Amino acid sequence: METRGLGGPTPHSEGSSSGSESSRDGSRCSTPGLDPERHERLREKMRRRMESGDKWFSLEFFPPRTAEGAANLIARFDQMAAGGPLFIDVTWHPAGDPGSDKETSSMMIASTALNYCGLETILHMTCCRQRREEITGHLHKAKQLGLKNILALRGDPIGDQWETEEGGFSYAADLVKHIRSEFGDYFDICVAGYPKGHPDAESFEDDLKHLKEKVSAGADFIITQLFFEANTFFHFVKACAATGITCPILPGIFPIQGYSSLRQLMKLSKLEVPQEIKDVIEPIKDNDAAIRNYGIELAVSLCRELLASGLVPGLHFYTLNREVATTEVLKRLGLWTEDPRRPLPWAISAHPKRREEDVRPIFWASRPKSYIYRTQDWDEFPNGRWGNSSSPAFGELRDYYLFYLKSKSPREELLKMWGEELCSEESVFEVFAHYLSGEPNRHGHKVTCLPWNDEPLAAETSLMREELLRVNQRGVLTINSQPNINGRPSSDPVVGWGPSGGYVFQKGPSSDGQGRLETRSMPTSTGQGCLAREGLHDGRPPPTGLPGVLHFPRDRGGPSAGAEEVRAPGPLPYRGREVPLQGENVTNAPELRPNAVTWGIFPGREIIQPTVVDPVSFMFWKDEAFALWIERWGKLYDEESPSRMIIQYIHDNYFLVNLVDNEFPLDNCLWQVVEDTFELLNRPAQSERESEGL
Repeated sequence: METRGLGGPTPHSEGSSSGSESSRDGSRCSTPGLDPERHERLREKMRRRMESGDKWFSLEFFPPRTAEGAANLIARFDQMAAGGPLFIDVTWHPAGDPGSDKETSSMMIASTALNYCGLETILHMTCCRQRREEITGHLHKAKQLGLKNILALRGDPIGDQWETEEGGFSYAADLVKHIRSEFGDYFDICVAGYPKGHPDAESFEDDLKHLKEKVSAGADFIITQLFFEANTFFHFVKACAATGITCPILPGIFPIQGYSSLRQLMKLSKLEVPQEIKDVIEPIKDNDAAIRNYGIELAVSLCRELLASGLVPGLHFYTLNREVATTEVLKRLGLWTEDPRRPLPWAISAHPKRREEDVRPIFWASRPKSYIYRTQDWDEFPNGRWGNSSSPAFGELRDYYLFYLKSKSPREELLKMWGEELCSEESVFEVFAHYLSGEPNRHGHKVTCLPWNDEPLAAETSLMREELLRVNQRGVLTINSQPNINGRPSSDPVVGWGPSGGYVFQKGPSSDGQGRLETRSMPTSTGQGCLAREGLHDGRPPPTGLPGVLHFPRDRGGPSAGAEEVRAPGPLPYRGREVPLQGENVTNAPELRPNAVTWGIFPGREIIQPTVVDPVSFMFWKDEAFALWIERWGKLYDEESPSRMIIQYIHDNYFLVNLVDNEFPLDNCLWQVVEDTFELLNRPAQSERESEGL
């Protein structure tokens, strides 16, 4: 097992880890889109952090063996990104077709971390069983996917002895030279260091010579193999300096998490565990919890000694794809720094070509990975303003089960949340109501996701919880709602985003929704889309037990002064957009003119408007919003079952409606619009005709 490392030439004490705010914000994986540091390459982020004294951490993961494991790992990326790692790295497994498009390949896992999770990512590349041409092909593919960092390794032999591949490389130094020769300075290159010398080296001194060759060939920094005693690392760093190695060296930290995983890792790395550690572990080897707790204490003690030395600018953790132990160590060290502020109101991608992107249609606010997927072939991305979008080329979403798009919850959990059996449309209402309230459903299970949003209810949506509950329980099903915000500080823990010292604004409420109505259309109250029905399309009565309903998938949006809507025909005192699955798009908003619904004002910057309601994009979102009824919910049930028929009926007969209250400084008018609509619908037909005659 080859591993790696980083220790800066400039000493800093452990207490100086706070650094400047701009330094820390700019070098988190998800860097603020409004800051120039978003454009920095990894080695520049490291240099800036070292100059400011900010400590950092990074994480290593390996590709899982199954598609389900891949989906779980992507969810773990999202969870661990919250702590602010400077980067992650993904290992290369020659036996697992690592350069392929398989969802379990090293290439795809690394690409997903970068493009869909917004993480600065290093892809391992080894010489094992690869010819020069194959390596070059993998590097070209990595570049095309947006990856800019490579960890160049010889790699572990498949058998007991290393076998040289004809036309390939036998040493990491040759691989580094090849990368620089073929790709110039495009990639930042990391190499492995061995604090006790590589097990195959003739001596420690001989191994240092090989390490110096790798650095001289063009490596930018080093990550070390794991070790258990701080003095081992200190001796290594001093020996590197004496050899003329001046690049950063990052220590590799392995929190012991179990007896079997420790033995396996020691076998692969050919390292010896210190006797004092063996003496503690042997008596508790069958108690994983006890070993993990001991491993956490051991790692915390080691890291504190390393950080206090002033030789270590950051720490690199071998996670074994687990999060508990590493997260606990980082929290105790004060390096886990969850920032409640979002760089932008939506999740950014770390792909180099999206560095300028700072505007998106709000419809995909809850499905950012889907938006990135559907726009991955764009050559340019909106910056500053959305502009004229009369013909945006959104890619078609055909596969709702890509490992980075599928739900994190297994089918069994979804059925517990959304219902093993649906009796009527009210059963659907109840699911939405329990999602909003956080209360367990009638079977004792909490609803933590919906087909349009795989995450629990957003904090800002909770500001409207009571109003949303009221309308959802009556059949207006909201999904993506944002409240009116008029000049809240950008540091606000609920609605804040962007650099500190600014103020943010929102038009609301915004969301998507769907619903069935008798004889006239029904408006939604919150947001970007709502599905409503004006009678049944084919003139048939609804299925037995299916009362009137209105559903909103998750989104936000709106056009100009007052409330806006897009809807089926029918007089409504506000503006918006409404459309059935198949049929006419009706609106009282200006056609093809985007409307900013979120914006921010920050010191020394122009006004930023990161989310808009765009009429053309709405039509592309419409197809996805309708399809999710079937793909995520309907297909949980047998094809001819009553539950499947209820979901199919909703899919076939509802409208998607987008509403926005443009008078955001005033009390929200859309709740009253919904109340008035319910009153209108409940009015006897005769009295309504009489009132119209007046």
